[in-house]
Amino acid sequence: MSVAFAGNSTMSPSREAGPLRVMIVDDSVVIRGLISRWVGAEHDMEVAASLRTGLEAVNQLDRINPDVAVLDIEMPELDGISALPQLLAKKRDLVIIMASTLTRRNAEISFKALSLGAADYIPKPESTRETSAADIFHHDLIQKIRHLGARLRRKPAVASPPLAPASSATPAARAPAMARPAPAAAAPALSSGALTTRAFSTQAPKVLLIGSSTGGPQALMALVTELGPVIDRFPVLITQHMPPTFTTILAEHLARSSRRPAAEAVDGEPVKPGRIYLAPGGKHMRVARSGADTVIALDDGPAVNFCKPAVDPLFTSAIDIWHGSILSVILTGMGSDGMRGGKDIVAAGGSVIAQDEASSVVWGMPGAAANAGICAAILPLNQIGAKVNRLFAGDRS
Repeated sequence: MSVAFAGNSTMSPSREAGPLRVMIVDDSVVIRGLISRWVGAEHDMEVAASLRTGLEAVNQLDRINPDVAVLDIEMPELDGISALPQLLAKKRDLVIIMASTLTRRNAEISFKALSLGAADYIPKPESTRETSAADIFHHDLIQKIRHLGARLRRKPAVASPPLAPASSATPAARAPAMARPAPAAAAPALSSGALTTRAFSTQAPKVLLIGSSTGGPQALMALVTELGPVIDRFPVLITQHMPPTFTTILAEHLARSSRRPAAEAVDGEPVKPGRIYLAPGGKHMRVARSGADTVIALDDGPAVNFCKPAVDPLFTSAIDIWHGSILSVILTGMGSDGMRGGKDIVAAGGSVIAQDEASSVVWGMPGAAANAGICAAILPLNQIGAKVNRLFAGDRS
């Protein structure tokens, strides 16, 4: 699946200047009030409308003409998943962020929304009275609006001040309710086409590691459809910035897309070829030695790069096991998670591939790796699978 940000519209196109116009659609007056205040406090965005139902959003879209819509799933009259295609039929370039509580049903609906054209999703806290959960929701939502809106306008995004890093003394570390993208840096000045790359490792890869965030579920499901020969012969480990429940659903989608076993990793289980291991939401996934075996080591410690799970812990831990025989892929996502771990992999003799800017929903994580000069290739999503297969088959070019 891919996210479409362009196409014919029956409405006037999004404005190229001025603040992003945000339409908030949620039947909770508390949530509407919170999001309205948060959006209104940002210099580069404004509240275009605050509406109670999906039906109101569809009927008033022509008049409001928003750039971004934050769309609740469960609403009276017309729910979010029903309103989504009607909104996109009226305005194809509308950026829609689905919002839902952390239930299995809502996670499944959120994945369906991505397949129908939603740009992203965000989990809502069960209670806005819990300060840490509300702060995470605030931070994540504003970052998604800003960076997905910037992608729409093809202009660099300016980052908000990040939340303080989680530590043992912070509420976020005590209750990491949701995965958090790293504080997003301004978009790289160089395009992916202007960056230089290094040679691939001369060592044969023995494991495939993948990291992703915003736009990652769609990218992962597309990529794993092409990786059957690799999965059959080598372990594949994935960290996607995503909360609990959502990772459970993502693993099921990856299993269907790849036609190979895929599941959330379990602490202590052996790492073997023939299956995909996905970091569970709310825990870091590392690998470790247990006698002669390589096993999964889940970590409930503080967030890394403001994320939990984070990509860097997986990347760096793999070096002790596979040394330079590592191929890592960094896909679309906000922030720079994976770049430091990618540097360590390259220093150990392994290789990094980054998704290119044009095919990324947000070119933060892959852009950080590309600009750090650690990538052996910077490729469109639809070329990564074939390249990975060739590398595992013996190609070193």
